[in-house]
Amino acid sequence: MSDRPIQRLSPAERRRLLPRPTFDDALPVVQQRDRIAKAIQNHQVIILCGETGSGKTTQLPKICLEIGRGVDGLIGHTQPRRIAARSVAVRIAHELQSAIGHVVGYKVRFSDHVTPNCYIKLMTDGILLAETQSDPLLRQYDTLIIDEAHERSLNIDFLIGYLNQLLPKRPDLKLIITSATIDPQRFSRHFSNAPVLEVSGRTYPVETRYRPLTSGDPEEEELQMPDAILAAVDEVAACGPGDVLIFLPGERDIRDVAELLRKHHPPQTQILPLYARLNFDEQMQVFQTSPQRRIVLATNVAETSVTVPGIRYVIDPGLARMSRYAARTKVQRLPIEKISRASANQRAGRCGRTGPGVCVRLYSEDDFARREEFTQPEILRTNLAAVILQMAALRLGEVSQFPFMDPPDPRLVRDGYATLHELGAIDENNALTPTGYKLARLPVDPRIGRMVLAAVDEDCLVEVLIIAAALSVQDPRERPLDKADSADSHHQRFKDDQSDFISYLKLWDYYHDRAQHLSHNQLRKLCKAEFLSYVRLREWHEVHHQLRQIVAEIALPRQRRRHRARPERSGAPRR
Repeated sequence: MSDRPIQRLSPAERRRLLPRPTFDDALPVVQQRDRIAKAIQNHQVIILCGETGSGKTTQLPKICLEIGRGVDGLIGHTQPRRIAARSVAVRIAHELQSAIGHVVGYKVRFSDHVTPNCYIKLMTDGILLAETQSDPLLRQYDTLIIDEAHERSLNIDFLIGYLNQLLPKRPDLKLIITSATIDPQRFSRHFSNAPVLEVSGRTYPVETRYRPLTSGDPEEEELQMPDAILAAVDEVAACGPGDVLIFLPGERDIRDVAELLRKHHPPQTQILPLYARLNFDEQMQVFQTSPQRRIVLATNVAETSVTVPGIRYVIDPGLARMSRYAARTKVQRLPIEKISRASANQRAGRCGRTGPGVCVRLYSEDDFARREEFTQPEILRTNLAAVILQMAALRLGEVSQFPFMDPPDPRLVRDGYATLHELGAIDENNALTPTGYKLARLPVDPRIGRMVLAAVDEDCLVEVLIIAAALSVQDPRERPLDKADSADSHHQRFKDDQSDFISYLKLWDYYHDRAQHLSHNQLRKLCKAEFLSYVRLREWHEVHHQLRQIVAEIALPRQRRRHRARPERSGAPRR
């Protein structure tokens, strides 16, 4: 987009140019359009409960436009993940026959495609939460849509509590909370019994097949998960045409299974990964239909946040990575755990969108019945230091008094306060100190942020910014199990006997030295050959750049330059 400033139109001019959306009458949400529009006009808050496939994500903003919302402020529309925010923005813009950045824009971390004259703004819930610091009353919006609220991430729970307090101060602000059919009454009660509208999904019957890894016979050897996945792929391939969606816990699992499938050579088949750290073009490949059968390997990003077209078969190992914090050891972990029954049903519903589907669960029916009904909200299993810090910065009072839907465990609250006391972020009255105000500005864990602030006094800010950014992203060094020795050999050059942190600095220098002399394509090939993740290295670079900007804004002393440090580059590594 052009760098020239765009003059914001007056409300009268915005109303004159308000887009006139068209609708697909086959979508269940559109069939109840008048009822939904009347509810939005008559109530400040509504809860829209709709199954996967009902059209709520793409059609709700258009219904808001149709009744004149988006004139006095933006229609803000949140998604739990970046990939969903981008793909939904592209879809709505296409339906409104507009380019991104005109009627519809999106803002995610490191990427802002919103202009002053947009009407609809897609963003992650983390972006909206961050905006409460500079715009506590959220004056830039006249309507907010909190999508996929049933996921109950930390950001969603914090936003729900914040908006609960904000709405009496903003009687003109409309709030729409959407959820799959998972306990919508809880959201209703939280907002003074706001009306709940239920919309049935456009789904077809799904046959569920249970294929546990073990038959229960002690003499039979348990099947390994990769082999079970290959067997399930062969089983559904014999059922007829249609694409396959396989859920896996993480990136490494996706890469390993993708390699196995390529060696397995399913005839006329595309193998497509889908996870948040892929670049935009790679993510968009899964939304493009193909005459060949497609096998999409996805994390739980495909469970509710995005809809992959053409899926007729789902293979569900029943596992996902769940963030858990142990107050005793003060460690935040990402163990692989069994998903809830609600999540399993969401996954199964992904193959009933375009016709009858088949879901193969790689666990037993008894195992399914014993699982928890719903996924535990993140606020009950996370380190609360960052939440408490942000609440203090926003002057929202004590955690115990904040209107969370599920109040966190008092032990985790005490642990959060103790951590902030140790960092010097709060005083004996739990009020923010000058250090705490600075920490609240840094988009990293408070403990990592405290390293950055201490680095100023120790005259090592340049090095610590690199290390702090590295600790905030996944390790870019890859180590496939079948090529571990080769990966170790390539990574040996970065090792330091005295400090793993020095290894990060060596890797940073090596990557930026190569980036100075290679094209994007050459750099990607080099990273792949040397078992380095280009995507994670780029994210490391972007987090570092963001930290540098914020450090400058909070008026810390000017950084000295490291010996061999590379000049900062924006976007393209090569000038």
